[in-house]
Amino acid sequence: MIPVQVKEIAFDLSLSPVVLLFDEGKNRALPIWVGPLEAQSIAMALQGVITQRPMTHDLLKTVCENLGASLRSVEINDIHDGTYYARLNILTLSGECVLDSRPSDAIALALRTGSPIFIADKLAEYTLSVEELVDESQQQELRKILGIDGPDDIKKSLH
Repeated sequence: MIPVQVKEIAFDLSLSPVVLLFDEGKNRALPIWVGPLEAQSIAMALQGVITQRPMTHDLLKTVCENLGASLRSVEINDIHDGTYYARLNILTLSGECVLDSRPSDAIALALRTGSPIFIADKLAEYTLSVEELVDESQQQELRKILGIDGPDDIKKSLH
């Protein structure tokens, strides 16, 4: 397994949100396309935005905590027909539990819990070098489209 970190959300030429999972050396990244709502949830976690009422991923974090469970790690473990698959590795009072998850949900939860994110070694062939990634102006445009220019903008849109 390769440890990765979410740097930010970028977008492709069709303005579809892309989560960039960078390796430790920040030389390569695995791009995972997500929907706009998932992108907003991940961006909120990256920016540390706290809402007045719990969002879905906040709720799942709270449920785990109240049941004595903790998210040990997230693994982006496979790809089939262009769709990535992920697993949540959860430690419960009765032992370890592995749950299937969409990568976007797994990433959003990992960011909220501070849990490590890994990609399977076999997914390394799908990574891109830093030079192949979108440029900063495109990333700024995506944040603008999603209404996530800054934490204050996210807070306003949630009220």
